Amino acid sequence: MIEGLATIPGVSQVSTGTSIGKPVIRGLSGNRVLVYSQGVRLENQQFGDEHGLGVDASSIESLEVIKGPASLLYGSDALGGVLYFNPMKFAPINSFNFAGSQTFYSNTEGSNTSFSVKKSYNKWKFLANGSHNTHSDYLTATDERVTNSRFNETSFNSAIGYNSERISSIVRFLYTRSIIGIPEEIGEQSTSKSKMLPYQDLTTKMLSLNNTFFLNNSKISTVFGYTENKRNEFEEHDEHSEEEEDHSEEDHHVYENIEAALQLKLDTYSYDLKWHLPKLRNIETVIGAQGIHQKNKNFGEEILIPDATINDLGVFVTAMYQLDINSIQGGIRFDTRNISTELHEIQHDDEIHIFEAIDKSFDNISASLGYKTLLFDKIISRFNIASGFKAPNLAELTSNGVHHGSNRFELGNKALKQEQNFQSDISFEYKTDHFELVANGFYNYINDYIFIAPTGEFEDGFDVYSYTQDNAKLYGGEFGMHLHPHPLDWLHLNSNFEMVIGKQNNGDYLPLIPANKLTNTIRAEFNNTKMLKNSFAAVTLENTFKQTNLSEFETKSNGYNLVNVGVGGTIKLKSVDLDVNLNMNNVFNESYISHLSRLKADGINNIGRNFITSVKFKF
Repeated sequence: MIEGLATIPGVSQVSTGTSIGKPVIRGLSGNRVLVYSQGVRLENQQFGDEHGLGVDASSIESLEVIKGPASLLYGSDALGGVLYFNPMKFAPINSFNFAGSQTFYSNTEGSNTSFSVKKSYNKWKFLANGSHNTHSDYLTATDERVTNSRFNETSFNSAIGYNSERISSIVRFLYTRSIIGIPEEIGEQSTSKSKMLPYQDLTTKMLSLNNTFFLNNSKISTVFGYTENKRNEFEEHDEHSEEEEDHSEEDHHVYENIEAALQLKLDTYSYDLKWHLPKLRNIETVIGAQGIHQKNKNFGEEILIPDATINDLGVFVTAMYQLDINSIQGGIRFDTRNISTELHEIQHDDEIHIFEAIDKSFDNISASLGYKTLLFDKIISRFNIASGFKAPNLAELTSNGVHHGSNRFELGNKALKQEQNFQSDISFEYKTDHFELVANGFYNYINDYIFIAPTGEFEDGFDVYSYTQDNAKLYGGEFGMHLHPHPLDWLHLNSNFEMVIGKQNNGDYLPLIPANKLTNTIRAEFNNTKMLKNSFAAVTLENTFKQTNLSEFETKSNGYNLVNVGVGGTIKLKSVDLDVNLNMNNVFNESYISHLSRLKADGINNIGRNFITSVKFKF
């Protein structure tokens, strides 16, 4: 799913092989990109780059990407942008749907199996869907498998909805469990899908209640959510190494009795209240309040972050004024966040690591103002200025231990200040029936930008990294063209270029900034028949340029070119729709390393050629 997101201009991913991907929006990632699922803010220790989002694509109907600070509507951590996953829709009224899919991946010898069942009546609606992913170690273009890049993931989602003239209510439940290998080298060559040390066992449970109350001239919407996230990390122990070598790669029952070195449990209660006030002439106004109550608990022998309680509260008001071809939208918001932790003293060999108790609060006022108009009767123009903020997270403030997922010793900094940014955006869109041209530019200044950097010291055999901060700026944009020539109505030509530059105030470049990229796609949509619908063939060329704008601790990344091809369509068989898609990614088996790959430091290549075959049915 994250690889698909990364095809959107301005969106990239920090990846660890094929199993782990975290979104990057215009150079910002981690806690600076807020993720919503089921209308609930997703909280799953997302400060870590070494695990994915914990949301399966089978439960997603569509997604929205907000680029730039969205703190006005979403609060802290929406400083860089928002990914908003819209959950699967119910079946139409008084109907029944059953669907399933099977996808195979040649490179990882992997598969994805999913199903969904939907039944809707006049007022009541029900659905359930699930999926299972399993993959072995991925193969690079040099015919080497990246040891322990395997993963397995199981997901289940269900929902019940009720509608009447005055109220709409939906209860949703999501369960996801991922067992993810932590790759460190190219060693043992295997196509096993069984877990091997070190690995992570991640479980997320999310329960949400969405209500909309329709009043005479207004409406009130509420979302209440509960999320439980369990994060267990299992590491290799010297005393087990000889014993494990005696077992075949398929016999991994020896791992079942190993205790997780790191065990974190995060409970989050959230609420979101909005009142859409009656429309006053041409002005639409919304007032709202949001917040979370969160508890983090440790149960393992090792501690990376302490037990903690976090409370958020935000109130806001937004208004939009519409007149002919002009619209103005703006708003203001106040937020407060409190973080309190407990004292921990952890014995490591002959040393004691101390987690001092802290009690810190962060307050902020955010605002935004946007103007949209039509220039020369053809060009849609948008101008926006906005501020956002991010309070330091628990890891940035308090870390004091080995983070095995990142293979480093991390030190927090309790003196960190909150990040505050100011961003300006400008956008022009020219569109006709057969031609579209889009240009987006942005400038983002961030006060007290937080980042982690090596200290040059060693602790417990690992490099020590600590959190620090400096003012920073990011700027760039996305430029796109879509040609749909007449009379060749079946042909589509798309071209997109994206760039971002990030610098500290002292002139040094920021780490983990994506390289510039140019993407060109030729897509043909064929004439449909009674049996064949939505048929297509597409070829995409991705040109990723060299990344030479490097932070002090980065090395340059070479440019590379990837070719992807795909064909597909829908076969109509009486009451059954059969979607068949055949894709081949990295057609020429290009050997490359993405600048945002967390395996780059180990010289490990990204995935090689991959055939993907997918069959979906629906009736």
